Amino acid sequence: MAGLSMAESGGGRDLPAKLTWQVFICCIIAAFGGLMFGYDIGISGGVTSMDDFLEKFFPAVFLKKHEATEDNYCKFDNQFLQLFTSSLYLAAIFSSFIASFFCKKFGRKPTIQAASIFFLTGAVLNAVAVELGMLIAGRIFLGVGVGFGNQAVPLFISEIAPAKYRGGLNICFQLLITIGILIANLINYATSKVHPYGWRISLGGAAVPAIILAIGSLVIEETPTSLLERGKNEEALRVLRKIRGVDNVDKEYAEILNAIELAKKVKHPFRNLMNRSNRPQLICGTVFQFFQQFTGINVVMFYAPVLFQTMGYGSDGSLLSAVVTDLVNVVSTLVAVFLVDILGRRVLLIEACLQMLAAQSIMGRILAVHLKSANIMPKGSAKLVVILLCVFVSSFAWSWGPLGWLIPSEIFPLETRSAGFFFAVSMNMFCTFLVAQAFLTVLCRMRSGIFFFFAAWIVVMGIFAIFFLPETKGIPIDEMNERVWKKHWFWKRYYEDSDIKKRSQEIQDKSEGESLEFIVDYAIQVLPEPTIINLILTSHMTQCGRGNQIYEKNPSPDTIAGQDLSYAIVTVGEAPCADFSGGNSELVIPSTGADTISSVADE
Repeated sequence: MAGLSMAESGGGRDLPAKLTWQVFICCIIAAFGGLMFGYDIGISGGVTSMDDFLEKFFPAVFLKKHEATEDNYCKFDNQFLQLFTSSLYLAAIFSSFIASFFCKKFGRKPTIQAASIFFLTGAVLNAVAVELGMLIAGRIFLGVGVGFGNQAVPLFISEIAPAKYRGGLNICFQLLITIGILIANLINYATSKVHPYGWRISLGGAAVPAIILAIGSLVIEETPTSLLERGKNEEALRVLRKIRGVDNVDKEYAEILNAIELAKKVKHPFRNLMNRSNRPQLICGTVFQFFQQFTGINVVMFYAPVLFQTMGYGSDGSLLSAVVTDLVNVVSTLVAVFLVDILGRRVLLIEACLQMLAAQSIMGRILAVHLKSANIMPKGSAKLVVILLCVFVSSFAWSWGPLGWLIPSEIFPLETRSAGFFFAVSMNMFCTFLVAQAFLTVLCRMRSGIFFFFAAWIVVMGIFAIFFLPETKGIPIDEMNERVWKKHWFWKRYYEDSDIKKRSQEIQDKSEGESLEFIVDYAIQVLPEPTIINLILTSHMTQCGRGNQIYEKNPSPDTIAGQDLSYAIVTVGEAPCADFSGGNSELVIPSTGADTISSVADE
């Protein structure tokens, strides 16, 4: 089938593949899991600003809101009101653990289907709620749906998408989250005028994306990786040919199969995830989630209407302002879809840190000067804050937002992928829970200082992105270890010791009693160059019964003139233990720059 047109990125190894309609449709349907998540993020803030909802479930907050003398920063400070928002994320943490096993045992597709059922149940409970307990129960079901969806959807998209389009397609998940937030606030704006049950329409509307996902999940293909994991090899090959749009998929099929064979040797993926060689991905995957939430983005997404009312906007004005920021969110996420596989991940992240830092710092200063405990902020300053919020949201939406799901879904090796992504999702949900549960209280205590608090974290994030986050653009996900982590200036240390120890043992087992030539040939195949040099000298020294030997590590051009560096040249005179004291023998170890050991002599 004809492929779709999209900007290609370099850097990945070329595997035969097109961006087929099957892949595109599967990714869009799966991304409706993001729409469910986004709808819930957007709906909670609008509903908690509606008087009918507050009067029924949170009468104390309703009275404080209308108290003329109430502190601007503390009007909505109520633990139960925050629990309404945050309970979903607490449920998502625990359900993510179950979802990681479910995803591995039954597949990505059934996990997505389960997410839609849980979400539909939660939406119905919230729509018909008559007391707070029922409302929280509905939120918990929604949270289980979010946990299952956020575990399965990014993995599904990463595994089904061709490597060179993976970034753009995976961002469809975040794009649908932003569209869900926008739709939620538009619905909130409309239902705020429907008294006294407008909030029921808003909460019940979450059923719509859940139904779409449930129906759509019946027609999507399971990923070849998941099929191979469960022994369905013939079906996996058929699906791979179908989604790639070419018949020649043998190379990719073999790579996936090889990765799965290696993964099967890992009996305890959660325990294996704690191994030293998996630590770089675990650290980056979880720390990234922490940073994503401590940009302060969900302060805006959850509580935008509440925040705007704090600044003096009326109910309608606060909802409209939230819609404006949501529109910016959607458009900026679209920018990320097209740029992430062209510019790469790190460029977007670093640029966004500068933009977010400026916006948060200026907002904090304006609120500190113009919004006191009991006054109304001047209109000009309030409008400037809305503009700055748009600047902040736009930078997040093309960077830390979508890449917060993309990067963890592509960095873990197959044997720990479900377990690793569980930790990433759980960290995201835990940090989201903290922000949602604590923000209104912290706003009351810190006032405008909350913006400087988030600005400080953005500085830390920028340092992390510059020095510790490797670029993953265009790299096949099953080659991340070899091509990314083992070459990164900092993270490679987590691999070097274990790799060299393992390979050196292989050589020791293979070369016992063998000639120096055999050791050279075998070592070149399996060891990095400095280790080859040390091993060969040690082996030769041992064979010949000699003491320490000296050699020239970086010889002059004359030393290697005329030598063929395409293979190892070992010249040892008439016998393996010939006398090197004359300095005429050479050992040449080839590589990109080819080290030459020359003038080897007894000490």
